[in-house]
Amino acid sequence: MIGKLTGTLLEKNPPEVLLDCHGVGYEVNVPMSTFYNLPAVGEQVSLLTHFIVREDAQLLYGFGTAQERQAFRELIKISGVGPRTALSILSGMGVADLAQAITLQEAGRLVKVPGIGKKTAERLLLELKGKMGADIGAPAHAASDAQADILQALLALGYNDKEAAAALKALPPDVGVSDGIKLALKALAR
Repeated sequence: MIGKLTGTLLEKNPPEVLLDCHGVGYEVNVPMSTFYNLPAVGEQVSLLTHFIVREDAQLLYGFGTAQERQAFRELIKISGVGPRTALSILSGMGVADLAQAITLQEAGRLVKVPGIGKKTAERLLLELKGKMGADIGAPAHAASDAQADILQALLALGYNDKEAAAALKALPPDVGVSDGIKLALKALAR
């Protein structure tokens, strides 16, 4: 199995990149989160990979972080979720956002990803619960009950996922719920 590629980035055509590794060009499909963090064409890059061999194709998927690759591997284990859908999920939301959605059992956040319907979102939440929660991808402080309560309060007040997540990142890791909500609201008011 091909686990990692390091070479020169030759082409960037979302979601595919062409990577030259000592004269061999590898076509690698990457999620948009990895794509946005790639260097310019002609520069060196390292990607962790997942290699899939099918009857009609050999496909290589690349990831900028180990957490992305692990999330991809967990997603493709689920019945009805193939590599293309898993790539779409990771392109639509970061690993930390996915882990948080699973921990908080928020199907609504998954349904926003193109190609994910209500039933698929519910299946993802059910099958990934415990396997991929706040412990994978999310910072340790995001897993705390206080952080989850603050997030729920901000969402209930009408802030969107990105605004609420940005406000949470600005908070100290050991903040209490009421103080955290006050600080987050002050940060969002600016």
